[in-house]
Amino acid sequence: MMRDLVLAHGYFLLEDPKERVIMKPYAPLGILYLCSHLRSKGFDVDVFDTTFSNKAELFRFLDSEPPSVLGLYANLMTRSNIVEILAAARNAGWTTIVGGPEPGAYSLEYLQEGAQFVVFGEGENTLEELLHALRVGQSDFSDISGLAYLDHDGNLHKNAPREQMRDLDRQPWPARDAIDLPRYVQTWRQHHGMGSVNFITARGCPFRCNWCSHQVYGQSHRRRDPIKVVDEVEWLLQTYAPDMVWISDDVFTINHQWIRTYYDEMKRRGLRIPFECISRADRLTPEMMDLLTELGCFRMWIGSESGSQRILDSMDRGVKIEQVHRAVEMCRERGVQSGMFLMWGYEGEDLEDIEATIRHVSTSKPDIFFTTVSYPIKGTPYYDRISNKLIQIAPWGQTSDRELRIKGRRSRNFYSHADMLLREEVALSRAKDEAGSPSQDLTLMQKSIRDIRTAMMAAYNEVEQ
Repeated sequence: MMRDLVLAHGYFLLEDPKERVIMKPYAPLGILYLCSHLRSKGFDVDVFDTTFSNKAELFRFLDSEPPSVLGLYANLMTRSNIVEILAAARNAGWTTIVGGPEPGAYSLEYLQEGAQFVVFGEGENTLEELLHALRVGQSDFSDISGLAYLDHDGNLHKNAPREQMRDLDRQPWPARDAIDLPRYVQTWRQHHGMGSVNFITARGCPFRCNWCSHQVYGQSHRRRDPIKVVDEVEWLLQTYAPDMVWISDDVFTINHQWIRTYYDEMKRRGLRIPFECISRADRLTPEMMDLLTELGCFRMWIGSESGSQRILDSMDRGVKIEQVHRAVEMCRERGVQSGMFLMWGYEGEDLEDIEATIRHVSTSKPDIFFTTVSYPIKGTPYYDRISNKLIQIAPWGQTSDRELRIKGRRSRNFYSHADMLLREEVALSRAKDEAGSPSQDLTLMQKSIRDIRTAMMAAYNEVEQ
């Protein structure tokens, strides 16, 4: 009997040189939630998990299996892979659907590249309706909310958005049995000494950072019952025996009362597992840090983005630099690692803002920090603000929004030197804190910093054309 749907994504761990170094894969919860929902409605759904596979194996599957419906999860980083998969699937006779964080903003482009339908927003109920329509041979899809498609003349039809699910607790847990989850745990354990699994407690983020995409869940925040989340955590620990977990919420610490209830239930059942999660600095308090530390939090990721308050205000971050410093300090006081995300090149950033960021990180001293050069994601206020400056450097299907160039912005070479300067300044600050650092080592580091700053200034007038 032919399947109703095969779900897949475009992340091929073993074909990505950077990911082969990192080796921290997590289960694709988005399509696993789709799978469990549709199975609960009586559909025959499988998952082709590309994480440990490759494109050649997926293409052989598409060619050898009776063609049915293929649903692909697409995001910023997998666009080019998804475009290739769409072409292969259409050639093999499959009906093609794409969804995920990116297709809602690029519906026309994905449809022109071979998708027959784009599901935008939360996908469970839209896919359920669409599969019913395809099963009975329906040709009019205009009443299916959350769906985009082309008519016979190639015109785009984008139906009304779908109302979001109000009660997440009515949804089944993600269909982890549809993939080889033990391989994820073992890959983590082999490369990092600790096996890890992921889960979510909520959908969406209510904050309005103007560079952040809200394509799937909108400006919403819906939380699951904390008792039922603990049920899932307990099952995960019993079933897969991970050494740690990743709580995949956009911001785990939004609702403090929820955290209190979750803490109480975990303690009541005697459950404790090391975990890491993401917070905003303004949603961390001493009480929250105490509870999270007792639950096993060993690393807290904090979106800092910049050390310039002027730039943070321009981003509509709603966070003060002092709050970020205090959040890192609270982590340090409790022996919890702090991780910081930073962004160069946001619209309006200048030298004084870069120097402010360097001072900010050198002073707060997070355990880990990652930097990126800002990029506009279509559908965000940031993208709209600078859309007339964007330069497409390659055909749409071969690139991503990360590769868009911004006319008049400083060169990648300049930001590369800014990055080196940041890392050297932070290293110098840490070395000064260590009582045994030889003075000659500090002198060499100071000379290196002067050389990097000179090179950065030499690149200051290099701009994107």
